[in-house]
Amino acid sequence: MKHSDSTVHGRGAQSAGVPVRFGLPTREADGEWLDAAGLVDGPGPKLRTTVTEEFPKTAMARNTSPDIPFDRSLNPYRGCEHGCIYCYARPTHAWHDLSPGLDFETKLFAKPAAPALLRRAFAARGYRPAPLALGTNTDPYQPIEARYRITRAVLEVCLEVGHPVTITTKSARVLDDLDLLRALAQRGLTAVSISVTSLDPRLSGILEPRASAPAKRLAALETLAKAGVHTNVSVSPIIPAITDSFIEATLMEAGARGVASASWIMLRLPHEVAPLFREWLEVHFPDRAAKVMGIVQSIRGGKDNDTRFFSRMKPTGVWADLVRTRFRLGLKRAGIPQAKPLLDCSQFRPPERDGQLALF
Repeated sequence: MKHSDSTVHGRGAQSAGVPVRFGLPTREADGEWLDAAGLVDGPGPKLRTTVTEEFPKTAMARNTSPDIPFDRSLNPYRGCEHGCIYCYARPTHAWHDLSPGLDFETKLFAKPAAPALLRRAFAARGYRPAPLALGTNTDPYQPIEARYRITRAVLEVCLEVGHPVTITTKSARVLDDLDLLRALAQRGLTAVSISVTSLDPRLSGILEPRASAPAKRLAALETLAKAGVHTNVSVSPIIPAITDSFIEATLMEAGARGVASASWIMLRLPHEVAPLFREWLEVHFPDRAAKVMGIVQSIRGGKDNDTRFFSRMKPTGVWADLVRTRFRLGLKRAGIPQAKPLLDCSQFRPPERDGQLALF
């Protein structure tokens, strides 16, 4: 790993990144485990995180993509302080005249009214329940959740009305809501997936600088599993020649902690993520940058990214086939049962509407 005086420490992106799709001007320029070591921002001026509260009219988003296994989601925050360089949500900041690079991880937005808006959506006449996905765009347990507690309030609403909810995160902060998750799990209303990209805390520190250390994520999986919560370890994203060496070991570690299932997603580089990732490679892995991108293009039809439905989630080629085989064998050796969560929609009861008990 190469570092220079110009390296942006404690953040994933090394620059603002240029939102070229909209012709916007170029801008100049607490990993939890790093924070404790005092290494987050390193020398030079620190990049401070700011949070703006926003009040949208709705909180629940509907999804119509045919290759996504859920049709509704809720994101309590926009932008993500975890700073994962590979995050496919980065381009969304460009829609708001903010950079998908450093702005995405330092200029955040919180939606404090989201729980109340969700309650209103649940109370609407004709609403039919299906699992609500949290963490599909940005992490619901990023550091600012400790202050805002929006995710917790959303879980409280779901528990109150008996609505199933799934969570995807890479933070051990999910254990702050263990009481709610246990109660939801007892009624078959939740499942939690934690992403473990590698087992190397120093690699994690530059790849996803303000997310929990890998060991903390594995410990969180174990605690959740013991509490009766359906747990999934997501070995994602798999980055060629960077993180793929951890596939088998991660599955073994997760299997030993009692996870119910495991999954993986290959690195995706939509829109501005591709140049940001290339820049990150040149800073941290200049010796293998060409090799990494060569493999990426070999599994994406010669391009940095494949945007087509279904194929975007199914890389092709010899390298991708090898990963599939390794993952399948790793599952077997780790003893992970690949159990599917059985989320119950029959318990849903709409909340009160305008002071009156909502009727079907």
